[in-house]
Formats: sequence, structure tokens, C-alpha cells
Amino acid sequence: MIRTLTGVAQATGLLLALATAAFAGEPLKIATSAGPVGQLVQFAAGLAKSKGIDVKVIELTDWVAINEAVYSGDVDANLFQHGNYLALQNKQRGLNLVQVDKVGVIAPVGLFSKKIKSLDEIKSGDSVAIPNEPLNGARGLILLERAGLIKLTPGKGFSVSKLDITDNPKNLKIVELDPAQTYRSLDDVTLALVNITYLIAAGGDPKTALIVDRTIDDGLVLRFTAKPEKKDDPRLKAFIEVFKSPQVKQFIEEKLPAFIPAGFNS
Repeated sequence: MIRTLTGVAQATGLLLALATAAFAGEPLKIATSAGPVGQLVQFAAGLAKSKGIDVKVIELTDWVAINEAVYSGDVDANLFQHGNYLALQNKQRGLNLVQVDKVGVIAPVGLFSKKIKSLDEIKSGDSVAIPNEPLNGARGLILLERAGLIKLTPGKGFSVSKLDITDNPKNLKIVELDPAQTYRSLDDVTLALVNITYLIAAGGDPKTALIVDRTIDDGLVLRFTAKPEKKDDPRLKAFIEVFKSPQVKQFIEEKLPAFIPAGFNS
């Protein structure tokens, strides 16, 4: 075990040395989403700087633009998306981006309301907002089914849509909105599916969720993403080794308590 840990430490040190020597003065550029994930990347970038790795963090609000920035070469990698979303974007937009490492974080989704305190208070004809983006929209529908409010066509997983609602006993009105708008819609709708990433950025409290989906699914882990020819960039590898550190995991657990660390060394 000691010999193994020594080998890991030596490999990490070699990556850091290569990155520092080969790319001195040329920052690694990482695109990320504004909000808690951006805070996480900024924290890791601060740690990296202390080890001689210069990381420039670019925060964007447009999820499509974050991938386009990587594909065009404007940035070296991004951190904001899970594998399910990446696969959909690659298919729909003709991209060829790949995940770089197993380390990452899961951002749960939940059903929130400003009008009711319990799902038992849902009335006939109430409106429910879900993201108009297929994967998170599907997560919303699945969570509604888990809450006992609707039934869906079985076996479709994250490919379900409104058309797959087979039973809607309360005649809920499903409203599809931009993912960033579902939290703001709580003044108008009874219930909304909100990604914790957007919730925290808007000042919401994850503890107020009526029900939260904390599913541990490999396809839902937000991971570093790059072009295939960039995934072995020694600067990126060195930064990811810093990201895997106990300090970053502790930051997630203390500063982003709704998030779930994944793929860390310990």
C-alpha cells in the first residue's frame, strides 16, 4: 500500500512538473457555468496556482456556448455537464467531445414551491414547471412520478417526455421553460423542477425542496470535458490531479452541501 501511494504521489508530482515546465506563462483555460460549479472550479484554480499551474476560469451562462468554446479551441476544457447531457450535445450539434477523468460532482435536482409546504397540498389543475431541455425535463417527469403525481411509460429512462405521461390524476399542467427560468417561475406555478446549480446561484435554499433526486448515477456526474486531442494535455491532467485533492472534496462537502463528490482519491 505504501509503495502504491508513493507511486501515485510521484506520478502526480511528475504531472505538475511537466505542466509547469512545458507551459510556463500559458494558462490552462477552463470554461464553466456561473454559480456553484464556477465557485468550485475557481477554488481548485486557486489551489493549482499555489503549485505553479496557471488556470484561467471563464464562467458562462449559456450551456451550448460552454461546449462550443471547447470545440472551437477557445478554451482547453470545461466542467459543467454530465455524460448524459454530453452524449446528447455530441449527437445534436455534431461535436466529438469526451470526458477526461472520472472525478467530478453530482448536482441534484428537486421539486420546489413557494405556494405549498407539502406535495399532499397539490390541487387539481395546478401547474408544474420543468426544463425544456430533454434530459433535465426527463428528470423532472421522473421525479414527479416518484412523488406519486403522474405515471410514465415504463422503461424509457431519461428519454421520457410529456408524451409519455400515461396517468395524470390531478390534471397537472406541465409547463416547459428554459432550465435557468424554472426557479424564477415559482411565483407563477405551484411546483417547479429546479437544478441545484441554478437554485443556489439564484439565492435559493436546497433544504426547502419538497423532494430531491439524489440518484447516484455515473451518467449524472459533472466531469471535465475536452476535445479528444486535448484530453492528454499535461496542464489539464495536472489540474485534474489538483482537483482530486482532499481540499476540493472538503470544499464541496462544506460549501456545496447539496452536491455529491464523485471519483475522488479518498
